[in-house]
Amino acid sequence: MKLTYEQKQSMLTKGYIHIKGAIPKVMIDHALKHINHSVGQGMPLEMMPTFRAQSYCPELSDKPPITGLFNDTPIKAYVEELLGEGMSHPVTGGQIALRFPLLQDPPVINKPHLDGMYTPTNGVKEGTIGNFSMLVGVLLSPVREPFAGNFTVWPGTHTIYEQYFREHTPDALLNGMPPVELPEPVQTLGEPGDVFLVHYQLAHTVAMNASPNTRYAIFFRVSHLEHEQDWRAPMTDIWKHWPGIRAIQ
Repeated sequence: MKLTYEQKQSMLTKGYIHIKGAIPKVMIDHALKHINHSVGQGMPLEMMPTFRAQSYCPELSDKPPITGLFNDTPIKAYVEELLGEGMSHPVTGGQIALRFPLLQDPPVINKPHLDGMYTPTNGVKEGTIGNFSMLVGVLLSPVREPFAGNFTVWPGTHTIYEQYFREHTPDALLNGMPPVELPEPVQTLGEPGDVFLVHYQLAHTVAMNASPNTRYAIFFRVSHLEHEQDWRAPMTDIWKHWPGIRAIQ
C-alpha cells in the first residue's frame, strides 16, 4: 500500500498526513497491555515531570511491543516513500506519551512548540537544537472530541517557519519560538491504530485532557541519514531530505 497523491499534498501544504487504521488492533492491544502492566507497578512522583517531557514507562521504549508499531507495520514503508528507501536511521525506540485527565476548567490548548528545544526536563542539551526529519504519532486510544489530550497542529507553519529561518537563521530557534502570526490550531481526532506523519518543522502541542480517560499514544522521531551533516540546512529547505514530496512540487 502506498500513500496517495492527496496524502502527499496534505504533507506539502498542511505539514502532516493522517492515516486511518494503519496498525492492526492486535498490535495496539499488545502495546497497551505492556504499558498498563508497567503503569500498574507504580511511578515515582518525582519522575512525573521527566516522564511527561520524555517518555512514560521508559524501560519499554526500545522493546518490540513499542518499536514493532513502526518497524513491523506499513508505517516504515510510508516513511521510506517520503524520505527515500533506506535513507533514514533505524527506529530503535519510541516515546510513550500518556496524557492523564486534568481538572482545569476550562481546558486550554498548550502553546505550540517544535521538538528538540531545550527544557529542564526533556533531555535536550542546553544551547543546542535536537531537530530531526519526521515525527510519527500512533494513537493507542480513541480521541473523538476536543480537549481529550488531542495531538494539536498549526497547519502550514512548516513553511512559515522555513521563511522565518531563511531570514533569521535556524539558530534563532535557540531564542524561543519564532514570533510569527499563526493560523488556527487543529485538534486532531482519531481511533486506535491511526497514524500521523508530521514534518519536524510543523508547530504542534497537546490539548489538555478534560475527558475522563487517559490518552495513549506513541511518538517516533525519524532522521534522514544526511541530517547530521548539516542540521540547519533542512530548516531553510524543508523538503531537502524528502524526495517523495519534491516529486510532486
